[in-house]
Amino acid sequence: MKVLSIAVPCFNSAEYMRKCIDSLLVGKDDVEILIVNDGSNKDDTAKIADEYEKKYPTICKAIHKENGGHGDAVMFGLRAATGEFFKVVDSDDYLDKKSFLEVLNKLKEFIRDKENIDMLLCNFVYDKVGVKKKKVMTYKRNLPVNKKFEWEDIKPFHTGQYILMHSVIYRRELLIENGLDLPKHTFYVDNIFVYQPLKAVKDIYYMDVNLYRYYIGREDQSVNEQVMIGRIDQQIRVTKLMLDAFNPYDVVNKKLRKYLISYLEIMMVISSILAILSKDEENLKKKDELWAYLKDHNPRLYRRIRSGALGQAMNLPGKVGRSIAVAGYRIANKLYGFN
Repeated sequence: MKVLSIAVPCFNSAEYMRKCIDSLLVGKDDVEILIVNDGSNKDDTAKIADEYEKKYPTICKAIHKENGGHGDAVMFGLRAATGEFFKVVDSDDYLDKKSFLEVLNKLKEFIRDKENIDMLLCNFVYDKVGVKKKKVMTYKRNLPVNKKFEWEDIKPFHTGQYILMHSVIYRRELLIENGLDLPKHTFYVDNIFVYQPLKAVKDIYYMDVNLYRYYIGREDQSVNEQVMIGRIDQQIRVTKLMLDAFNPYDVVNKKLRKYLISYLEIMMVISSILAILSKDEENLKKKDELWAYLKDHNPRLYRRIRSGALGQAMNLPGKVGRSIAVAGYRIANKLYGFN
């Protein structure tokens, strides 16, 4: 069995997917690289995927499917995966090779010693175009380093600091057992990928290495501010799916419960900020409808989020509300890395 399965969702990715895949090949036969061609139709993505499978038949597998979006590609990768652990690496991102080998050796150690680890976390780097000093998202002030721990051992996360897809490696069976299911044709499902399994995570390990290089800079990128405003319906849909996933108040551990509520709070804030910044009456109605959905779906959670400083700020009227939204945009920038 492979140590680590890595799904690489690709959609018209010929321009940059080689850099991504090459960074993963250093894992050799300990990894399987699942190159998921999500119905690419404008370039040589499919051809490149087949090329890697032919050249590295024991490592790379090309999966060709009709276009279903990022989440659907991740699910195809998960269903095809055989590794003990599972990670997603987007085709325009890559892994630091030195850090990757360190992480892989640690995963092999867990397997050898029959040590249960549900989730391994690492740092990630915002590899923003034109910026010399790259921002690093690190967790060393919040999590024990190089030791197994549980939620009770964590320290509070500050606003804008969250576990994202870039930083997480899950035990594959945990994702399957908990019924992870990502919707088709929807952006921002990486939030669901991280959030939904957390309630089942018990044993965690954190390595203070800068593993994932998160590329930011393409004009069509999903975290571009204007692109996100144009896709506000999808942002709201993801937020609702996270609200529907489970009731955070059913989670026994207080620290995990607090983290989950905080995550939902920032999702509500992001959706609200985008609606306010758009200055579009229809989007403002969608914002109000989202808050009404939360109130109807989980009154207790609504009271908690709505009465907080961020919840109040997102519901102020007129110019004051817009000014607060601009300030809140900075918080969103910490989470998403807008360009």
